[in-house]
Amino acid sequence: MTHTLHRRGDRENLSGDFVVFTMSAKGFNEEGSGETMKKFLDVLLRHDPVTFGDGITGNNQVKTREEIRENIDSISVVHGVFTDPAVVSDVLRDLKKAGISTSVIVSGIHDETEKCCRAAGLQKHTVEHSMGYFGQVKRLPDHEFMEITSMCGHAMVPANLVEKLLREIKRGKKTYREAAVELTRPCHCGVYNTVRAEKLLKRLVPLMVLDE
Repeated sequence: MTHTLHRRGDRENLSGDFVVFTMSAKGFNEEGSGETMKKFLDVLLRHDPVTFGDGITGNNQVKTREEIRENIDSISVVHGVFTDPAVVSDVLRDLKKAGISTSVIVSGIHDETEKCCRAAGLQKHTVEHSMGYFGQVKRLPDHEFMEITSMCGHAMVPANLVEKLLREIKRGKKTYREAAVELTRPCHCGVYNTVRAEKLLKRLVPLMVLDE
């Protein structure tokens, strides 16, 4: 899965951005994997993820944890977002103890995910890297906006929503937290980092010039 690979940002703000998720392999370990992925979610929830969800049901800003867990089945992709590498190491350690049999993917800065795996006594099977963006890149939003929008790997968070929320924050109509939560809701899978979004919004609001 590559939908979490293309997050824009600098090392400072990407260092607090980790996605841990799992899915079954059709024709190999799909049978009974729904229960395995429910167990996976249970482990993640013990470590208080910033955001979590399932590609079928939605994320925790639009669905309850009970709804998300109940609807997990063999074609689910279950996600959790974390900001602390030490917590990610603990999550991986607990997943190892739980004997999770579906593929587990950790997305983040490579050397930091490497440390997390080593701390958990795990060896990575495969590494994938984002090669960046190609094509008519001049038509893309500004880099600062893409740091916020690219946290949704299926492009469900539009740049015009970011601009709208920046203006509402500037006018005092929304708090940074409220705006970050609103940005999280359209990211159906639950891979959006609400904490990081709030920090990025705080960078941009002082630069926002409002129309008279």
